[in-house]
Amino acid sequence: MKNTYFDLIDQSYLFPQVGFDLQDGDLTFYGISLKYLIKKYGTPFKLMYLPRIGQQIRRARNLFNRAIKKHNYKGKYHYCYCTKCCHFSHVLKAALKEKVHLETSSSFDIDLIYRLVKEGDLSKDTIVVHNGYKTDDYLRKILDLGRSGFKNSILVLDSKTEVMRLKTLCQGTDTVVKVGIRMAIQEEPQSSYYTSRLGIPAAEILDFFEQEIEGDDQLKLEMVHFFIDSGIKDNMYYWGEFQKALKLFVELKQRCPELHALNLGGGFPIRNNLGFKYDYEAVINEIVGGIKSVCDEANIQEPDIFTEFGKYTVGESGAIIFSVLEQKQQNDTELWYLVDNSLMNTIPDAWSIFEKFILLPINKWDNEYARVSIGGISCDHNDYYNSEDMNQQLFLPTYEPTEEEPLYIGFFHTGAYQDSISGYGGIKHCLIPAPKLIMIDKNEKGDYIDTVYRNEQTVEEMLDILGYLK
Repeated sequence: MKNTYFDLIDQSYLFPQVGFDLQDGDLTFYGISLKYLIKKYGTPFKLMYLPRIGQQIRRARNLFNRAIKKHNYKGKYHYCYCTKCCHFSHVLKAALKEKVHLETSSSFDIDLIYRLVKEGDLSKDTIVVHNGYKTDDYLRKILDLGRSGFKNSILVLDSKTEVMRLKTLCQGTDTVVKVGIRMAIQEEPQSSYYTSRLGIPAAEILDFFEQEIEGDDQLKLEMVHFFIDSGIKDNMYYWGEFQKALKLFVELKQRCPELHALNLGGGFPIRNNLGFKYDYEAVINEIVGGIKSVCDEANIQEPDIFTEFGKYTVGESGAIIFSVLEQKQQNDTELWYLVDNSLMNTIPDAWSIFEKFILLPINKWDNEYARVSIGGISCDHNDYYNSEDMNQQLFLPTYEPTEEEPLYIGFFHTGAYQDSISGYGGIKHCLIPAPKLIMIDKNEKGDYIDTVYRNEQTVEEMLDILGYLK
């Protein structure tokens, strides 16, 4: 009896599933032949499948609007895309086609917004929520953005000192600033600290509002913001912090009638294994119903609901494709597959926070399988990947070194944060170049279009950054 890799997947998961299928024995990604891309561009390469961005946005928006209708909820729903998750112009423009709002986290984001306006991709009616620590440069740019016509710009106060510096910058002007207050959350029990450094402790917010915002004609409180770093999870920890945020909103709303928005920072999870299960509809219904119930009990108007979805928006659109250069049997039980780039450079979340991604072979699904570890070509001992989500062992097809075609593998749903964290286009560990980046979209006829956004880094580009070509 031959136990093939296909048999293993077929027995373990529902397959095919959204985004993954086989065509002539080789893996496809949202219907795209990865073997075609490999033959055309070689490996390694990254790809971004842009249509997935719109699919994710429409799904979340539809589920929230259905829940609003179900609960006879009076507030509106606003979908914000977190620019920090992936700043590439193709990604932002794909999201903006769906009329999303934006969330910024640093001063350079404001320059990016001006560029999008200039190119006709962004309307000044867009709501822009400004998070992150506000340096003086960031504060000035936020104020300038409002003066330039962005009347829906909301500055979320992250610390008490920000409001003092904001008042100084507004002094002597007729500027009126829409502000939010971020509530510091209690971290999960396994965290290294108890309370987030971000935001203002909930017990101090009412006094802060009365002393610094109430009665100031230049500050208009519009939003309560709370952010859970681990995202919107259906567990006791999340719902506990959610209830604290609702309690704070009610108390502030009773003192500030202009307050009308509740921002649920922290996004939905994405699929990081083929057995992933998450009931998006049930969680959204619980969120909307929970807010409605608390507001009815307090006899206050339901707030507009804001979500800030970065990873959820773009994560499932990304993939990184490698060739296996060599297999090494280092002892009786450890078989290594060495790929043609560094994992530390291309998926830094895998070694920095032990993030897991979907790993699948592109070809050789009819071969038998074995437990393996994936190694990068850098000299660092941390440049490896050897377990799937829930600490399961990693299995891939076996192959003979004499086979004409190498084994190709892909890490999938890598579209969020990886390029930002690794420093796309910069200096890489061991001077291993960043792979070429392929953007995939659909034309008006629905046909796939693949274009090279940027080729693999060259020696000259790296030497120039390092100062050797001055």
